[in-house]
Amino acid sequence: MTKSVQQDEDEFYRLDEQVGYLLRLANQRHALIFQSHSVEKLTPTQFSTLMRLSEKGRVSQNHLGRLAAMDVATTKGVVDRLRSKGLVRSEADATDKRRSVISLTANGITLIEQLKKVGTAITEETLSPLNARDKETLVALLKKLS
Repeated sequence: MTKSVQQDEDEFYRLDEQVGYLLRLANQRHALIFQSHSVEKLTPTQFSTLMRLSEKGRVSQNHLGRLAAMDVATTKGVVDRLRSKGLVRSEADATDKRRSVISLTANGITLIEQLKKVGTAITEETLSPLNARDKETLVALLKKLS
């Protein structure tokens, strides 16, 4: 490869302009902010699972996994950990004993209001470098990518 072609390629590809790299940096920043607001030592996936249960009520474990964007193995592990924290319960479905139905416990329901406040604070802190219009634009663009 000649030097001029290599220079053109180097100028074309800049890591600091790559979407994957920038998303990873933004995600790392957000993860640190999330961690600094930790409630009950919940992971982001556990947090999302509890919020989906608060929105949807009783759902099958399989459906809960889809709602919270988890695969089957992850869903089982998350539900098991939330159950051990006393935040969710798992019961056999009345119509199909092979299926588990997941719901919030009284402790889980009580925690939801705190999680909503913390979630709002995390989002505000994550987006704090942006003005109101940029915040709306970023959220809209992320929804398109998701």
